[in-house]
Amino acid sequence: MTMHPGPQPNPSDRPPWDRAEFRFWVGAVSFVVILALALAIVAVAVAQPDDGGGGGRRGAPAGSAVEAFPGEEIDVSGDPGSRFEARDPDAPPVPGTPAGTVHQVTLEMTEEDLEIAPGLIQRMWTFGGTVPGPVLRGKLGDVFEVTIVNKGEIQHSIDFHASKVAWNVEMRSINPGESLVYRFEATQPGIYMYHCGTPPVLHHIGNGMYGAIIIDPPDLAPVDHEFVMVQSELYSAPLGEVASLEKMLAEQWDAVVFNGYPNQYVHRPIRVEPAQRIRIWVIDDGPSENSAFHVIGTIFDTVYKEGGYRIRNGTGTGGSQALDLQPSQGGFVEFSFAVPGLYPFVTHKFASAAKGAVGMFQAGDVELPGGSTGH
Repeated sequence: MTMHPGPQPNPSDRPPWDRAEFRFWVGAVSFVVILALALAIVAVAVAQPDDGGGGGRRGAPAGSAVEAFPGEEIDVSGDPGSRFEARDPDAPPVPGTPAGTVHQVTLEMTEEDLEIAPGLIQRMWTFGGTVPGPVLRGKLGDVFEVTIVNKGEIQHSIDFHASKVAWNVEMRSINPGESLVYRFEATQPGIYMYHCGTPPVLHHIGNGMYGAIIIDPPDLAPVDHEFVMVQSELYSAPLGEVASLEKMLAEQWDAVVFNGYPNQYVHRPIRVEPAQRIRIWVIDDGPSENSAFHVIGTIFDTVYKEGGYRIRNGTGTGGSQALDLQPSQGGFVEFSFAVPGLYPFVTHKFASAAKGAVGMFQAGDVELPGGSTGH
């Protein structure tokens, strides 16, 4: 079985910042380096409805009002609460097993009260008790035998985009207390979404039932670090409740996040060293917002998207500045940092970045706010 563990606290490596320092670095480090014009676009996008759903609210016809749905306000730049544990961004290791290995995985579908944003505890539907669910990994030709167990209070199911199976068989909904075995062979490489497919699917994904599975390309190059970033939206709800379907249908998301929590890797920067090769697997699990994944201060020399290389290190002189993804699409980028420093990563759709889709790499012994250098 190849499973990526749930959230892993690592306070010694990623020291917490106080509120003032955090607000400064989100605003200053992440965005001062971006063009002033882009900042103006952010201000407009956050202040007004967005015709394409970006920024958390669909545009309304002129002269009409946009209906607001109930939910707790999310302060994406606030201090995390007592339940906050930064999710370990490391990808599961490349399997050392031969092709054709059978991965036996059990995923319990549960209802959990989780801190999804600073100070906000919400009832979430989960795979394995976390949002997103655990990251799975295998090779071409491997077989996944996934047993789902419904420990919730309503029907649930699972849909692996990496599989070729019948929708009415393996993907069927099961009642509370029931289980189902979902077996498939990995036949195409890439990073794929998995999610609950029980109607209304939007509600189940929007309330936390999604994750990622990596099927390695056969010629994957070695790197020094591999990370996984799952982009998704958060829909807040009154304390102890699940988010409303109506809010999701109206595209009124309250935050856009990497790995389930706004700005968590600004609170806990990811430590690497200059000149190390870095690979980030990125998937947009939506359910509705797109992504333009970008790392400030470097250029991607390798881009792999939806099963194929767009550019590849050592095969030409081209570079890439962003990985563009629609909901349920994924891929990876590779790069390195030339000099020590702090390097933010964002979605370059700035209305979404301003709502929490920002993180930070710490390359080398760079002093962080508060005098810490990390380790």
